[in-house]
Amino acid sequence: MSKHTVKTIKAMHDKKETITMLTAYDFPTAKKVNDAGIDMILVGDSCAMVVHGHPNTLTATMDMMVLHCAAVARACDRTMVIADMPFGSFQYGIEETMRNAARFVTEAKVDGVKFEATPHHIEKTEAIVKMGIPVVGHVGLHPQAVGALGGLKVQGKDIETARKVVSEAIALQEAGAFAIIFEAVPAKLSEWVTNRLSIPTISIGGGPGCSGQLLVTHDVLGMYDNFTPSFAKRYREVGQLMLDTFKQYKEEVLTGVFPAKENCYSMSDEVMEAIEKEFK
Repeated sequence: MSKHTVKTIKAMHDKKETITMLTAYDFPTAKKVNDAGIDMILVGDSCAMVVHGHPNTLTATMDMMVLHCAAVARACDRTMVIADMPFGSFQYGIEETMRNAARFVTEAKVDGVKFEATPHHIEKTEAIVKMGIPVVGHVGLHPQAVGALGGLKVQGKDIETARKVVSEAIALQEAGAFAIIFEAVPAKLSEWVTNRLSIPTISIGGGPGCSGQLLVTHDVLGMYDNFTPSFAKRYREVGQLMLDTFKQYKEEVLTGVFPAKENCYSMSDEVMEAIEKEFK
């Protein structure tokens, strides 16, 4: 199958086909996601937490994100790659936002960008779309605003935040976003908004009524223990498998089981004897 584009994702939405999306931050993981037939990859600023060990996403930088995005993009000949614009990359002027979005396309070779654009940044969404760069919007929980929100809290359970979710989603569609991520939004509200939009919605804690689903790969694989949101599902315990494997490796090294003969290179006795005589 050819690589996914805005056009093919829209066609899936029009046919009411469910869209699948995962995060990835490196070449080997992205290659597996691509080969598994996942439709989209988000190179999320969550890499600051699950890869770099920071307590939140605010420490992700443009240089960090471009590096991760380039590695992921090189692995994907089928999956559409979306770069997450980090905190500070779009909060200032329109020109700087456009310049940073362009970096992702020219340097990292991604297929589009995503950023946590509130109504204050809608004109920046429009500007990036006019550049010819596909944009994914983001409503509900904005991790980059964790300080102002007082923590990672569900958005849309009360009238004020529910109104904000709806108004932002409509504004993003009107600004030209080709899809919108709904993060930590009540399922009932996500489905209601989805049915009123003409573009796909991708749920990460937004329930089954969205057009597609997104999860952080490290959550899916059970590789990140510092924090696991309630909406995530751990399909495998790869983290435990890695720990057990490393312990086995240590034990085999200490007991002489590894390296075995098949793990070593051979040489002729004649060469060895010649070296022993020469350096006697």
